[in-house]
Amino acid sequence: MGGKSFRNEGSMSSGLLFDTSVWIDYFSGIDTTQTILLTKHIENDLPIFICPVILQEVLQGVGNDKDYHKIKNSFLELNILSEDPLEAAIGAADIYRKLRKKGLTIRKSNDCLIAWFAIKNSLEIVHNDRDFDMILDNIELLRI
Repeated sequence: MGGKSFRNEGSMSSGLLFDTSVWIDYFSGIDTTQTILLTKHIENDLPIFICPVILQEVLQGVGNDKDYHKIKNSFLELNILSEDPLEAAIGAADIYRKLRKKGLTIRKSNDCLIAWFAIKNSLEIVHNDRDFDMILDNIELLRI
C-alpha cells in the first residue's frame, strides 16, 4: 500500500479499493499486510470497494460452482464502483499512454482501468502488484 495514495483533493469519496492481487492472496490463505487489512475490513464491516474488472478477475479464477456462487454473492454485497464504460476505457488508455511516454510499461492493461477507478473515486488502492507501484510513483502525471 505504501505512503502514496490515489486520492484526489476535494473529492467526495474516500476509502480503500482492494485489488485482485489481494483477493487472490486472501482466498489462498496467504498472510500479508494487505490481506490482514482486508480481513480487518471484513471482520469489522468496514467499507470495501471494488470495480467491475476486479469482480471479473476474481470470479474467473474460482474453480468450482459452489465457491463461485458463494463468492459472487458475497462480492455483490460490496461497494462496487460504477462509471460510464466509455469514460473508463478512455481514462485507462490515457493512464497507459502517459506512462508509456515516460518509458514505463504496465504489464496488465486492466491495472490501468483499476487505477482509473481508484483515481476517479478518490480511493486508495490496496495491492500486491508492482504495476501499481509504478502508477503510484507517477500519480501526479495521472490526475484526472
